[in-house]
Amino acid sequence: MSVPIPIKRVAVIGAGLAGAIAVDALAQENTFDLIRVFERREGLGGCRIGDTSRPPTISDLSILANRTADPPIPIPENLPAQTPKLDQPRFAESSVYPYLETNVDNTAMEFTQESIPEERSEWSIATHGPNTPFRHWKVMRQYVSSLLERNGYQDFVSYNTIVERVEKVGAEWKWFDAVVVVSGYYWVPYIPAIEGLEQFEKSRPGSVLHSKHFRGRDLFRGKRVVIVGASVSAADIAVDLASTKTADLPVHAIVKGHNTNVYFGDIAFQQTQIKTHPSNSHIAGRTVHLIDGNSIPEVDHIIFGTGYSWTLPLPPPGSQRAILAAGLIARQSQPSSSLSKGATIGLGVGLTVGALLLIFGGCFITECLRRKGKMKGEPQPYLSVGDAYPGAS
Repeated sequence: MSVPIPIKRVAVIGAGLAGAIAVDALAQENTFDLIRVFERREGLGGCRIGDTSRPPTISDLSILANRTADPPIPIPENLPAQTPKLDQPRFAESSVYPYLETNVDNTAMEFTQESIPEERSEWSIATHGPNTPFRHWKVMRQYVSSLLERNGYQDFVSYNTIVERVEKVGAEWKWFDAVVVVSGYYWVPYIPAIEGLEQFEKSRPGSVLHSKHFRGRDLFRGKRVVIVGASVSAADIAVDLASTKTADLPVHAIVKGHNTNVYFGDIAFQQTQIKTHPSNSHIAGRTVHLIDGNSIPEVDHIIFGTGYSWTLPLPPPGSQRAILAAGLIARQSQPSSSLSKGATIGLGVGLTVGALLLIFGGCFITECLRRKGKMKGEPQPYLSVGDAYPGAS
């Protein structure tokens, strides 16, 4: 009978919300000799980091449409090595715009023993009252950062470091005994293929953008805007442009016949300053033609709130399988023996109670790495299942 090799060196990829809870869960076990975090951005916060520079203009719509926009880059055979700077887009930019606020109650976004600060913006108070549950994005970024900074965990992090591949050699993951991937998997925009869209963008570069690259309403002042998509990002932008009367009114929204968000529904698109339409059939010049025979002429901008392509290029090339664990989805390459001691937190979470599930994931993975292999009834330090869901077992 083989004796399990103790896990003492753990690599964590990503320093956002899931990364913060994973690192804290690992560190408080006092079991591991080395915890090292690799973060592609310049600081803590993950998708809550705000960019100061203008987002890049979309250069190739076809690879976004066929979901091939972020292929794994070639790895030199001999390492360490220096390679020429890549011209391949990496889509690491943020989706944050200056006045972005959360859109769900803060209690659904905070950890059970880590409250989000009672810091509310003037806009949120004026709109939702003095007890508004919503928070500005800067408050949320500081919340994530504080989870790592207050205990000195920021010293574990290597910033501006992109992990291109995770590969197991023998019993090790290249100097680590285990790898936890908490980098997210939705960062490459998806824009559907539409006849004439490429020509529309090339005739006026910057006129086609994804909601990820929305940086506020000012760019669209007095412009005729068509928004494609029926879920949260499209709704946020449509309401923003319409309610502030920034864009040329009405704001046109391509939503009819499309699935709306299961939590928010389509109420946002029912404003009088928003005109809803069915799908577009093609684009000719600056005119968007619809499948019902109608059209929207003289369009200045088309904004796509059409989601993202699933992207996780880290494992070696190979097929993938899904493993359901503690309410989360972890993806591993086949064969499974080549990826033992590798785990991913946060995949498949499409619920408002995402923070709670991240806690489950962090504690579950920590327990697995300690070779216990299953969740305890009351995993520490964060969560008692009964406290989170009274009556749960």
